[in-house]
Amino acid sequence: MTSYITLLKKSGLKATFQRLHILEVVDKYGHMTIDEIYDKVIKVHPSLSVATIYKNIIIMVEKGVLVEVPIMGRKPKYELSKLDHIHMVCTQCGEVEDLACTKEMNQILETLTKEVHFMLVKQQFNLYGICSHCQSKNVVQK
Repeated sequence: MTSYITLLKKSGLKATFQRLHILEVVDKYGHMTIDEIYDKVIKVHPSLSVATIYKNIIIMVEKGVLVEVPIMGRKPKYELSKLDHIHMVCTQCGEVEDLACTKEMNQILETLTKEVHFMLVKQQFNLYGICSHCQSKNVVQK
């Protein structure tokens, strides 16, 4: 819990019990929608409203504590802010898997951004496709 307190304070946010529990849930379960986060949080704090959860998530996204992962045709998911990586988003089941950025990818981005005099501060890649689990289900159904 202490690391969440430090994370919030570094971002200029108060370490409220709502924010601490949201971070704990997101850290434990990974990429989650606001509804999924709410379902987990109310098990410990049943008096919290979905509006409170939503408001705190939006504030933590604005402050860089959480990252929003947009998903085509579905509600976005949220995760703790961490080192740059790629999100592989399944367009069938909505699952999100992380893939580390390679040294070569970072070199390509550095070259591209230098050419247009753009100072890259943060990156987020979302690749959309069909995960191996959904591919195997589709093969069985044929």
